[in-house]
Amino acid sequence: MVEVIGLIADTHGLLRPEALTALEGSDLIIHAGDVGKPDILEQLQGSAPVVAVRGNIDRGDWAERLPMTAVAEAGPALVYVLHDIGQLDLDPAAAGFHVVVSGHSHKPGRTDRDGVIYLNPGSAGPRRFNLPITVARLDVRQSPWRVEFIDLISRNR
Repeated sequence: MVEVIGLIADTHGLLRPEALTALEGSDLIIHAGDVGKPDILEQLQGSAPVVAVRGNIDRGDWAERLPMTAVAEAGPALVYVLHDIGQLDLDPAAAGFHVVVSGHSHKPGRTDRDGVIYLNPGSAGPRRFNLPITVARLDVRQSPWRVEFIDLISRNR
């Protein structure tokens, strides 16, 4: 049973050892796009099963095999995954989703709206501007579900 979901996005071809460490113990890993290279997904699969979607920088045969959206079940949670929240073309609450995971902005965050948790784990790849380098974990073992954002690298590095 999936109880702890590791969330990662915007690796842009760089999978930091700190990200792998932070995602250890996850029952499932969701990559919300802009993977960058197929070996990123292979490395993540060494830790847990992976659900991944294609981001706007993902190109080539390997990327064409990634869906634009995906659905994952995690215990009581039904999770909808896409890269860019601006391309959300359904009402998650009406469709029965509990969580929406996206990337693209490189900004970690959580918003709760209409009973749905919207999560962006931030960017785990190369630093962009002065944004943090982060992943997240969603724990659905107890209610309310716990979301933890993990800062991988101090801002001065």
